[in-house]
Amino acid sequence: MPSLDLSRLKVLPLAERRSLTRVEDILVSPAATPRPISAELVSVIRGAAEKIRVARERKSEIILMYGAHLLRNGAALLLTDLMERGFITHLATNGAGTIHDWEYAWLGRSTESVEQNVATGTFGTWDETGRNLHLALMAGALSGLGYGRSLGRFIYEDGCTLPTGEELAAIIQQFPGDPLAAACCDLLAAQQRFGLAEGRHEIVHAWKQASILAQAWRNGVPVTVHPGIGYDIISCHPMFNGAVIGRGAGEDFRLFAGAVEGLHGGVVMSVGSAIMAPQVFEKSLSCVHNLRFQDGRPPVSNFDIYVVDLQDGGQWDWTTGEPPKSNPAYYLRFCKSFSRMGGAMRYLQCDNLDFIHHLHRELVPA
Repeated sequence: MPSLDLSRLKVLPLAERRSLTRVEDILVSPAATPRPISAELVSVIRGAAEKIRVARERKSEIILMYGAHLLRNGAALLLTDLMERGFITHLATNGAGTIHDWEYAWLGRSTESVEQNVATGTFGTWDETGRNLHLALMAGALSGLGYGRSLGRFIYEDGCTLPTGEELAAIIQQFPGDPLAAACCDLLAAQQRFGLAEGRHEIVHAWKQASILAQAWRNGVPVTVHPGIGYDIISCHPMFNGAVIGRGAGEDFRLFAGAVEGLHGGVVMSVGSAIMAPQVFEKSLSCVHNLRFQDGRPPVSNFDIYVVDLQDGGQWDWTTGEPPKSNPAYYLRFCKSFSRMGGAMRYLQCDNLDFIHHLHRELVPA
């Protein structure tokens, strides 16, 4: 059976899409009063804030892993303020988190009806989104950047500059075994196939204050992206290139593991990421321990984990350990994986924006 010819996909201008969310409607000001939550949640968040203060004093890593809804719920300004004050040292998200991030920054709008647009064959088939994310990743790869920093720089600097085809061909010919050669091949092929001109590509992002990635780049805070091939709407575009996405994601996995290496005495927050965060974290920690043990060093320890999601945690007290397999809570990956990582894990059944907003208020009193 032949594979699907994605080069025949018909893509449409993003401005023609009926977008369901707008920057001006979602962004939450750091000066705003958080919505009320239970006293129990306030107490746990207050404890998390104290752990973060201590971690900052120790210069330990403070890692935030988040799903796309945290961005869509308007947390960008809150996170920017926390980054600027040193309360977040590393950010990690999935592919959807970057797509909404770019669309808000460029168009000021994002989000579509999956049900309606899949039925018409238009879900995700938006030209500028697929084109510019691939452009950002291909340009960033030439500087050794992964997915997150490539896109963050692209948004913050309003585009990128591409070398000539002759320059790319010379690099490929001179250094055929260098990892950069493959990145040059991908860009050269895209230039020839899709008419990507050499020189400056000016892509103005008028709403870059709504971009977590751009603000992370501005503040020098590493941001890593952990996507799946075929998971995100940039697969619904003729320029789709799994090698480009995989190259950026591979670099970001190594960068994320480097942050985990510095986690001793630090804090991990997994906010609204039921699958990506636990899966990526456990593999990263295993790699870190593998190298530490080879060097005769102890494992990463004395760190705290806060897992935040709206799902019912199974009425299980995860501070007591893991439930038995007969308990449905055992099958909640976002709790189970993190509970096995050696840190003190707390689960908060809480709206992700409420968690970040109350955490911000604890760390930055009004």
